[in-house]
Amino acid sequence: MWEKALDWLGFGAHGHDHGGRDHDGHGHDHHGPHGHTHGVIDATIATTERGIWAIKWSFVILAMTAALQIAVVVFSGSVALLADTIHNVADATTAIPLWIAFVLARRKPTRTFTYGLGRVEDLAGIVIVLIILASALVAGYEAINRLFNPQPIQFLGWLAAAGIIGFLGNEVVAVFRIRVGRQINSAALIADGYHARTDGLTSLAVVAGALGVWLGYPLTDPIIGLLITIAIFGIVWQSARSVLTRMLDGVEPGLVDEVHHAAEHVTGIDRVVGAKARWLGHKLHVDVEIAVNDGLLLAAANNIAASLKAELFAHIPALDVATVRFAEPETEGGHHHAPDPFLVAGKLASGLLEIVDTPQGERMRLRLSRHAEGLQAGVAIERPGGIERLVLSPVGGDHHYLQSLVAPAEPHEFSARLQLAAGPDSEDLPFAMAEPEGHRHGHANR
Repeated sequence: MWEKALDWLGFGAHGHDHGGRDHDGHGHDHHGPHGHTHGVIDATIATTERGIWAIKWSFVILAMTAALQIAVVVFSGSVALLADTIHNVADATTAIPLWIAFVLARRKPTRTFTYGLGRVEDLAGIVIVLIILASALVAGYEAINRLFNPQPIQFLGWLAAAGIIGFLGNEVVAVFRIRVGRQINSAALIADGYHARTDGLTSLAVVAGALGVWLGYPLTDPIIGLLITIAIFGIVWQSARSVLTRMLDGVEPGLVDEVHHAAEHVTGIDRVVGAKARWLGHKLHVDVEIAVNDGLLLAAANNIAASLKAELFAHIPALDVATVRFAEPETEGGHHHAPDPFLVAGKLASGLLEIVDTPQGERMRLRLSRHAEGLQAGVAIERPGGIERLVLSPVGGDHHYLQSLVAPAEPHEFSARLQLAAGPDSEDLPFAMAEPEGHRHGHANR
């Protein structure tokens, strides 16, 4: 019985079993952290036509519920029912400014508004917060006034019925949102449904107030009204915090975790250097900086970026724009007067051959983006007195980094051949290196 009650409120296993699994079998909801915030519809709900449809009908059902309650408020004079009605009206009317904002946000970018009008949804959020705040002040004033100036409550039967109507209206919305949420796999809409269910319990408090008045305790009604008012002020705080967070480009911390998680699925990414995200309306913009082997060919690097974007869109449904940037190569191994590197593109290997500074001094290094099994490499440099040969060996056991054991002789301006061999296959790739202007004769004075 207790487990069924928890599940009904969304705390049971079934209530939270709305996730999926990624293609590696890890438990993953593909949505990031979501929760209901009064006055701010979660962005992932608005990314599908089905989600927007759910918002529309939720508004209709709650509006009808509030209209029926208003009629009873007029005749009964109950401030508890007034507070609950204000609560339901606020929940329903939040859809109106947001719907207007959604329409405006769909307009195409212009020369003035180059990102479009997505921020108008933040303005709508402020309007919603002010509406809920005003309703809380009205409900609070009426409840406190009734505490000091009691008035008889009439039509207790109708008052109790109105509380039950409020409960049923919220329950219908809850069932509707949960069902649609599971159909479109929206964790946010499911959470919204369970919150509507708890809102229905607030309406049942009106029934308790009517029962208290019937038993001869007239102050039960304004006390219940005051408690509901306190709940509305809690909604104001929750909504204001959410709206201001988004206005200041804040996101749920879990979204950054989603970016890192998506990168783990892409082969070729050494690490995520930085990840940024911000909302523009109900569209998410993500900027990711990744570190990869800087010996990669452009086509290979672009494939990694494209794979990461695909993973990001798969993990974050609300994602609209994903920008992937490559981190600058580590300057630690750079050489202040090194020749331009040689781009290797052979049948046995692809990569970048360059002269770098290391703690042991200058070295010739080959960074491989592709290589044949069992590749062996060496450099034959043509010098006036003969051939200078440098054997390139793996650095720290990493076969993607091959490096000479000694420094190439000065000057670093020569014609040479990169000699590659793998099993029975071999090839010589001729290249030349020349020091930059201003350094060509600097080595003569060393």
